[in-house]
Amino acid sequence: MNYVKTAMLLAVLTAIFVALGALVGGQTGMLVAFIFAVGLNFFSYWNSDKMVLRMYGAHEVDERSAPEYYGIVRELAQRAGLPMPRVYVMDSPQPNAFATGRNPSHAAVCASTGLLQALSRDEIAGVMAHELAHIKNHDTLTMTIAAAIGGAISMLAQYMQFGMLFGGSRDDRSGLGVIGSLVAIIIAPLAAMLVQMAISRSREYVADRMGAQISGRPLWLASALAKIQNYAHRIPNEEAEAAPATAHMFIINPLTGQGMDNLFSTHPNTENRIAALEALAREMGQTGGPREEALDSDTGPWSAGSRSASGGPWG
Repeated sequence: MNYVKTAMLLAVLTAIFVALGALVGGQTGMLVAFIFAVGLNFFSYWNSDKMVLRMYGAHEVDERSAPEYYGIVRELAQRAGLPMPRVYVMDSPQPNAFATGRNPSHAAVCASTGLLQALSRDEIAGVMAHELAHIKNHDTLTMTIAAAIGGAISMLAQYMQFGMLFGGSRDDRSGLGVIGSLVAIIIAPLAAMLVQMAISRSREYVADRMGAQISGRPLWLASALAKIQNYAHRIPNEEAEAAPATAHMFIINPLTGQGMDNLFSTHPNTENRIAALEALAREMGQTGGPREEALDSDTGPWSAGSRSASGGPWG
């Protein structure tokens, strides 16, 4: 099903570019736009994960540079029956994480420095298990392609507006004119709608449940979600604000919710996700402390006060 969604995304992208090409340059513009769209589709399929990682300035780490973080991912990947993904860190104070890649054999997980510093080892394991669940479910193909498509359309809209303001005239029939201006105004929201149509909020509940089963501890993720939610809308993610079409990739919406950001609300309510995880923990016969424990001062594996062992079933 995810492959069908991806094909539909690529078809819509092609149609949008061809329509804009016809608007700007008639039949010649339509042909140029079609060739460009086909090339972009091909490039996005094979390289969209690299584009997203580069967009966030993520750098790859290994067992030497981030031994505990890398070790968490390795143990969880083994439990999930997945190939070892590439492991990345992005320099952002906002605690958050995402997974990317076209299939499990070409996958990557990325956590922010804020997440590694703010969360305990158990909570980081809960988050990484969630991201590995996205990989196992092949969600990352659609999520990453959608991010690349949304970003490309947004950039095209900005180019059109810039060209009309500084490069066109009312008498230039080959220019954008009034119609082009209107298209440029509506095309950015169209990119948001495209992402919304392609990405189902239900995927987060599925990844939450599967991730909890991978780690064996639903309350680890519940605690992490409460912490991340507490921080996410107080600490801005500048890269995400600049490229809101990628917001759906993160475990918690990284946007502040101001202006057009609400169009990209692709995440379900965090309280509902936590409640579902708490119910799963009860089904598994597990109990924990009150939810407020998620807001304590536990620190992650990159901080001075980190714990060396999780005390969990596989730590």
